[in-house]
Amino acid sequence: MTLGPRLEEFRGVWRLEREIGDRYGGRALRFEGTATFAGDADRLSLVEQGRMLVPGQPPMAAERTYLWQADGEGIAVFFEDGRPFHWIEPGLRPEAQHDCPPDLYLVRYDFRHWPHWSAEWKVNGPRKDYTMTSWYRPEG
Repeated sequence: MTLGPRLEEFRGVWRLEREIGDRYGGRALRFEGTATFAGDADRLSLVEQGRMLVPGQPPMAAERTYLWQADGEGIAVFFEDGRPFHWIEPGLRPEAQHDCPPDLYLVRYDFRHWPHWSAEWKVNGPRKDYTMTSWYRPEG
């Protein structure tokens, strides 16, 4: 059985493309940029940098940071300030969730075509209803 990629296999720079289908706003947003994983064998910082493309508006610079840490056979993901976000279980299509009342975030990673991979988030709450899909491929 394939366990999927190990933490250290993410290290480096990835090309990142993202689509956000906002059902409440009735529009599709895009993000284009890079995802850079840097650190040691047990802990990586993930910095996403690029441009958010909103229909009818000029491109906006966007950036966010997460921390990824080896945790047994899986990967624990934290917000930049160290708060827990979710856990990526071993496997080629692991799923996870983050409960942030009143909103619920569900994610499915897809590592079947490694080193090309994706993450699809479905987010629902009283003021949120969107699907966000991110595609990653090695830079270069």
